[in-house]
Amino acid sequence: MSRLYRDAFGIPHLRADDPYELAFAQGRVTALDRAWQLEVERRRATGTSAAVLGPDSVPWDRFARQARLADTAERCLHALDGDTAAWVRAYVDGVNAGLPEGARRAPEFATARETAPRETAGPDATEPHATEPHATGPDATGPDATGLAPGRWEPWTPMAVWLSHHILFAHFPAKLWREAVAERLGSEAVALFAADGPGTSGSNGWLVPGERTVTGAALIAGDPHRFIEDPGFYQQIRLACPEFDVAGLAVPGVPGIAHFGHAGSVAWAITNAMADYQDLYRERLRRRDGRVEALGPDGWRPCAAHVEVVEVAGESPVEVEVVETGRGPVVMPGGSERETVWEAVSLRYPPRVRRDLGFAALPALLRAKTVADVDQALDRWAEPVNVVLAADVDGGLLHRVAGVVPLRHPDNALRIVPAWEPGHEWSGRYAPMPRRAVSGITVMANERGLATPLGVEFAAPYRAARISGLLDGSPRWSAGEMAAVHTDTLVPGAGPLLDLLAGLDRLGPEAVRLRDRLLGWDRRMDAGSTGAAEYAAVRAEVVRRLAAHPALAALAGVDAEVPEVFRPWLALTTRVAYALENLLTTDRLPGLDQAALADLARSALEDVTARGEATGVRWGDLHRLDSWRAVPFPATPDAAPDAAPAEAGLSGDHDCVLSTSSVPGVTHHFARGPAARYVWDLSRRDGSLWIVPFGASGVPDDPHRRDQHPLWLRGELAPVVTDWDLLTEEQHDH
Repeated sequence: MSRLYRDAFGIPHLRADDPYELAFAQGRVTALDRAWQLEVERRRATGTSAAVLGPDSVPWDRFARQARLADTAERCLHALDGDTAAWVRAYVDGVNAGLPEGARRAPEFATARETAPRETAGPDATEPHATEPHATGPDATGPDATGLAPGRWEPWTPMAVWLSHHILFAHFPAKLWREAVAERLGSEAVALFAADGPGTSGSNGWLVPGERTVTGAALIAGDPHRFIEDPGFYQQIRLACPEFDVAGLAVPGVPGIAHFGHAGSVAWAITNAMADYQDLYRERLRRRDGRVEALGPDGWRPCAAHVEVVEVAGESPVEVEVVETGRGPVVMPGGSERETVWEAVSLRYPPRVRRDLGFAALPALLRAKTVADVDQALDRWAEPVNVVLAADVDGGLLHRVAGVVPLRHPDNALRIVPAWEPGHEWSGRYAPMPRRAVSGITVMANERGLATPLGVEFAAPYRAARISGLLDGSPRWSAGEMAAVHTDTLVPGAGPLLDLLAGLDRLGPEAVRLRDRLLGWDRRMDAGSTGAAEYAAVRAEVVRRLAAHPALAALAGVDAEVPEVFRPWLALTTRVAYALENLLTTDRLPGLDQAALADLARSALEDVTARGEATGVRWGDLHRLDSWRAVPFPATPDAAPDAAPAEAGLSGDHDCVLSTSSVPGVTHHFARGPAARYVWDLSRRDGSLWIVPFGASGVPDDPHRRDQHPLWLRGELAPVVTDWDLLTEEQHDH
């Protein structure tokens, strides 16, 4: 018997008699609140999203099929211990039990249509993921037989969803970029672009030990930065049974509370470690006697190969050849049917090799009572690799890295390595993972720190240094004061550009005035700041001119040479934007010396002045949230009062603690930012705070669809309610 309660923001609090019943209840309430989101994530994980979302989703579906995401998830499920597998199955049973009612609440299902899939069979006729059951027509079940019925979840679906969210978190496409730079500009130029982009960083976390808090107990706070999805990526939830009582941030479609949780006596949080644990191999392939073979260190060997069909709404289906060599699945096919021998690129990633995503850690985390319990649970963690902070009520503190990083040749981490040359095989895993004793305030912000031995490119040190500086500015901190750190807008990375502008001569009078205003600007990317808008306008023009400079001409268009999924990592303007500091201070590129850079900056400043594009404009007028929605229907009335904040401008920028990442030179809008904020108070859990963009519900007309969004925009936090008497019980069928 489970019971569902909700607080004033509609956040679900669940009680059950045992962990399996509780997992069922978590799956069910997630289906009630996020049915359409679950449908989209299931389809993305299985490479069937284009059948509903249309041709724009074909590149992802192709990659999901080629990378074998669903098959890997199924293998990982079969390798789980019996108790964890039963717990995951209980969650899936809850999802399937709740989907019919959840779909009736979600008008997307009534509006959506799906192209009927065809029956296909490749060389491997036993492939379980080549087709999708027909979900439309007179025999369909769901809210409307003429619309889309929710697809059934399999026991491995949560693992596929988790994998699809994190398969790109180790930024293996950056190896494609480094390869292109080395080939076109020389290996010495690679380091100029060794700066993280907005794809997998921006997250912050910090631990304030008891001697630095007003209560004498530790505080853990932070904000994971991801692409802002609507509905949100994180689900605030509380899971309680006789064995444990944990409040935290879950991922819809995945049981338990993986990354951010407060169990009363212990709390934990993570950031991306920026570790490198995926490899790309250059493969030589050939066809012989109707089969595909790959050249490895021991000669030619047969590959697993078959053809799958991606159905596309409104267009013809797309055939995808799925090939897997001894290294891993081919994700850049190359070649053509006319060629008998060709080159391709395969991906080797730990869950595929080890059949383990680390899901055994999830129920262990829920049962944790102390830092030692959290530490032991995380020894089972695999994907993705994270830096962890934890604290308990007895003063225990933890700072470590958790996950799986293979041992292999150093070149594997830097570039695409030849599959046919020996020496690039994996020879085990990195162990023990790095850890450090906590001494005073401890910060994690994707910087080159604890995880340095495991990675190649890290975030600039600005956010970590700024957070440390802010926290050092007060002798004692309370939970409520953490919002001031979450929302800090200082942009330390502005220095090199402003220094370059300061040295310019031969400027017109209006350009001089603009330059002088920028030199007097406080370097804060506040929404109401005209100085921030002027800085952003000049920065964008400098980035565009740098990207078009003859010194970088050889890199133009390299993104068009790779599959669409990987193109953000190879887009020249984006790469220039996030390497701007290095490029403005380098002497390694012929034709781009300091005199050339000064000419470029002078022209940019004059052009921005002549256009008047930043005159009287505030940063918030330019810097607007562009969140991702799977389908822009049903149309939520834009005029509705609760919908307006989604269009509002916001403070922050890439190097700020408030890391709302635009792409200078491309757009001032941002799609990445704090996907949640949290403060875990170890003195009393009901003193903790949290917030997510939008709200707890994914149902368009639900009152909790957007009720947290105004607070999120202002940087405010909502209380974590733990008193059951302050919650409202919601009746439902069991």
